[in-house]
Amino acid sequence: MESVIHEDKTFENVNYTEKVIKGREFQTCKFSKCDFSNSDFSYNKFLDCRFESCNLSMMKLKAVTLNNAVFTHCKIMGVNFMDCMDFLFSVQFESCILDYASFMGKKMVKTRFVKTSLKEVNFSQTNLSGSLFQETDMSGAIFSQTDLTAANLTNAFNYALDPELNIIKKAVFSAHGLPGLLGKYNIKII
Repeated sequence: MESVIHEDKTFENVNYTEKVIKGREFQTCKFSKCDFSNSDFSYNKFLDCRFESCNLSMMKLKAVTLNNAVFTHCKIMGVNFMDCMDFLFSVQFESCILDYASFMGKKMVKTRFVKTSLKEVNFSQTNLSGSLFQETDMSGAIFSQTDLTAANLTNAFNYALDPELNIIKKAVFSAHGLPGLLGKYNIKII
């Protein structure tokens, strides 16, 4: 399979829906208003790329390299990020819909989730130490053996996580988040 390298390119309004694209490397590229829904981009590399107002729902990412990938105003529902390469994996999300995605087992130290919907997202066995969850809706998000050391959840809402099953040392929570931490004890907080 011949590799194709794209450097410093802008892809705008491109429709990749249900297409299979393999053997590509994208370096410092920008994707704007592109539709990747139900596409298969397995075995590609995205290095220092930006995705703006794109639909990446149900995109397949087996063995994909995502290094310093930034997503803003994107719809990324049902994407299985755990299939991505672990080496150099780093992503940031702002004003995105990431519902039903999975980051299970990923190392995501200092990841930023800003004004992002994280409903039903699987963070089991994920290292999120030092991460920021700012104005994020975490309804039904799954936390099991998750490392949230020094994570900032002061503006996150609708989360439920068990402090006995997760690492929360030096994590920062607000008082309005107490029900999400103590829910398993079936107590009332007034």
